[in-house]
Amino acid sequence: MPPRATDASVGPLERGLAVLHALAHTSDGRMRASDLAKATGLARSPVDRIATTLERLGLVRVTDRELALTPQLLAIGTAYLRGSGLPAALGPLAATLADDLDESVSVAVPDGDAVRFVVQHTRRRALSVAFRIGDALPADRCAPGPLFAADWTDDEFAAWLRRTPDDFPAVPPSRTPRPAESDFRARAAEAAARGWSADDQLIEPGLVALAVPVRDGGSRVVAALSAVSHTSRHTVDQLREFALDPLRATAARMTEALAAISATPTAAAPTGDRTADAKRELGPEYLQSLARGLSVMASLGGSPGGMTLSAVAQATGLPRATARRSLLTLEQLGYVAADGRLFRPLPRVLDLGYPLLSRLSLGEIAQPHLADLVDRVHESASVAVLDGPDIRYVARAATGRIMSVNISIGTRFPAHATSMGRVLLAGLPQPDRDAWLAGRELRALTPATLTDPDRLRSALDRAASDGFALVDQELEEGLRSLAVPVRDARGRVVAAVNVSLHAARTGADRARTEILPELRATAARITADVAAVSATQPLALD
Repeated sequence: MPPRATDASVGPLERGLAVLHALAHTSDGRMRASDLAKATGLARSPVDRIATTLERLGLVRVTDRELALTPQLLAIGTAYLRGSGLPAALGPLAATLADDLDESVSVAVPDGDAVRFVVQHTRRRALSVAFRIGDALPADRCAPGPLFAADWTDDEFAAWLRRTPDDFPAVPPSRTPRPAESDFRARAAEAAARGWSADDQLIEPGLVALAVPVRDGGSRVVAALSAVSHTSRHTVDQLREFALDPLRATAARMTEALAAISATPTAAAPTGDRTADAKRELGPEYLQSLARGLSVMASLGGSPGGMTLSAVAQATGLPRATARRSLLTLEQLGYVAADGRLFRPLPRVLDLGYPLLSRLSLGEIAQPHLADLVDRVHESASVAVLDGPDIRYVARAATGRIMSVNISIGTRFPAHATSMGRVLLAGLPQPDRDAWLAGRELRALTPATLTDPDRLRSALDRAASDGFALVDQELEEGLRSLAVPVRDARGRVVAAVNVSLHAARTGADRARTEILPELRATAARITADVAAVSATQPLALD
């Protein structure tokens, strides 16, 4: 474990990170406050204050004394991924290699005495790699480990010996005991001498991998490029014959790509200390030093190669002395490294929930927001995506009314007759919208259903202009529906969220004046979470 910070002014930052770490190492990112107190060794009172602060920052959701991580926490891991420059520089080369080999390809970086993934391009097969970006692996049980261990210090070997299986929740239990230190040192030296390392079913029976080093333009190994297969396709020797030369050629191109990364810190416009208002509102329940420390962590993605203290202070709006205290604490705890005047985030920040949260699907992201919306408007709400001629439901929260709309996840309806379909079609680029409409059979489901292509085209133009669609009894008589778009990190419409209403109970005017503002607020929250999840990788639209 990293050394403990001793400065009382940054103690809340250390304790807050301990709470986030504990939540991140559960199966679903949630835990009761009382259990968090036991897991972290903290008293209940500081856990409650940490929860209040993290909830105000939008990093956790608190319900019934249970804390749950939210996708907004991904900003910290994303800061490392952007600040390192590795996914941007190496990801496209890894994707090309995966296509050429038709095998899973990954890039890993050293994280002290462990190995952590930063790029993954997985082949979709019945037997495929299930590791996620941010997952940590023990160095002795994976192909990149010996390549990194060749440069370890005695302290890092000692730390490796202290590791337990609990430190690597993504890895199945080992079939064999950990190798002796002398044996692993010998394996690391051999890997360094020959320029490659293999994993012959060390992680899991049937899984084989081959890794080569990626250097920084000099002699330093900064990453490892791996090809992963299954014994049903290749033995480890066959994988070496098949993949070693392409791996080495791609690693050489990766070294060239890394040389092109600028290490010049970028200036940021002053933002002001965004924690001040919360401190005035919540008083002693709000841990300002925790909030400030987390904002410092998130700011470090501003420039590949690192940021100066002045740049961090400017990006966060904090005084230099405050930013410096946070940086030194984060350095002590192993989340930040100082290289001369530059500070940069370390791979360990990915341990704060990135593997768990980055794999959330659209439906999982939307579900808690739909539940909150239903509590406010007392009507059923859903999220759907466009799937050919239909919309397909991926999330749903129903009311407890006796009379309610009975729809389940996976239900499909014709897009032209639904409010969510109108929003999704309105969000398409014009050529794609025209192609969807061309030759489409617009079937009447009720007497009110729009079946004339020109009238539907006008309705889509209106939905695009207004930012919402109201469909009145076109899918089913008595059913009125209001929908707005959900966007990804690039601003593209990827889904729609709606509220379903009984026409006899809620008129169209009330839907616009009372329901629409709540619906838009919910869509904005879902959009923010979708943007966080899709910032560095594709979103799973399930």
